[in-house]
Amino acid sequence: MDAIFSASAKPSDKLGAPNAAPQPAPAPRIRSGAIAAMGASLQQLTDIRDQVEAGSAIIELDPILLDGSFVSDRMADATDASLDALAESIRESGQQVPILVRPHPAAKDRYQIAFGHRRVGAARRLGIKVRAVVRDLTDQELVVAQGKENLDRRDLSFIEKAFFALHLEALDFDRAVIMQALSTDKADLSRYIAVAKSIPEAIASAIGPAPKAGRARWIALADALATAPGRRAAENAIAEPAFASLDTDTRFSRVLSVATKKPVVEGASSGRGGARMISTASGRKVAKVSHAGRDLRISLDKGFDAEFAAYLVEQLPVLAEAYAEAREEGTS
Repeated sequence: MDAIFSASAKPSDKLGAPNAAPQPAPAPRIRSGAIAAMGASLQQLTDIRDQVEAGSAIIELDPILLDGSFVSDRMADATDASLDALAESIRESGQQVPILVRPHPAAKDRYQIAFGHRRVGAARRLGIKVRAVVRDLTDQELVVAQGKENLDRRDLSFIEKAFFALHLEALDFDRAVIMQALSTDKADLSRYIAVAKSIPEAIASAIGPAPKAGRARWIALADALATAPGRRAAENAIAEPAFASLDTDTRFSRVLSVATKKPVVEGASSGRGGARMISTASGRKVAKVSHAGRDLRISLDKGFDAEFAAYLVEQLPVLAEAYAEAREEGTS
């Protein structure tokens, strides 16, 4: 067994004397059934090892031995019905396309997935082994293979590409490698990373891949989340009990809607007299505004952030200045 799996077996027979007389060929040995079967099995193992080292063999692995890539590309989505469809397809027709793995660099007898995470997930659901090709891959080769295969099969959504790029950059991969993994150019890569940096990962993960959202709407959400009210509204939306049960595109629309909604003013719309209640986009009461003679009174709601009053007082001079400048520009 050691000789079979060693890189090179040393011959054990010594050379005979020079010009030794040729010896007659030994008579063929007749092996028993058990010995013959063992020899065939050992030869098969040797062949598999050689093929796997060349990256051309497809072997079956228990999903319990497989770990995900060291960098995530897809976002988990519990409402994704396509995984159920994939599992059913594998149940009926078998796994047609093998996954690609490498020997785990830090765990003996385990493997790290380059691509095929969804097929592994489907196999786990079915309780079956996974057909896989094993190759020795560097980190760079793994992420490029990971990105290329995803682009060739079910494409990553915009936000999945954005966070994949951001995670690779955080791992100190050169931008040239990241562009190769995503099959994109320098301008688009910069846009991906900028959007991923602008959207808190907790909010993006709660929304999920949202494949129908598209670049423009994700950029609009990133802009909205740059404001404190927009971010607070988004955080309140994802915390709602029913939010997780929505499909990923509906979750995105919900967050975009509340994050870009202007504060609601309840009560009288204009004019003196009466009182108006000001609320955030998520419905939280902020303050009551009322007129008394020449005075405008703003009474902050007790349930709102206690530090907001001090912040508002600090910002009043800035707001007054900005308002005056805007009026001057409007009349010039």
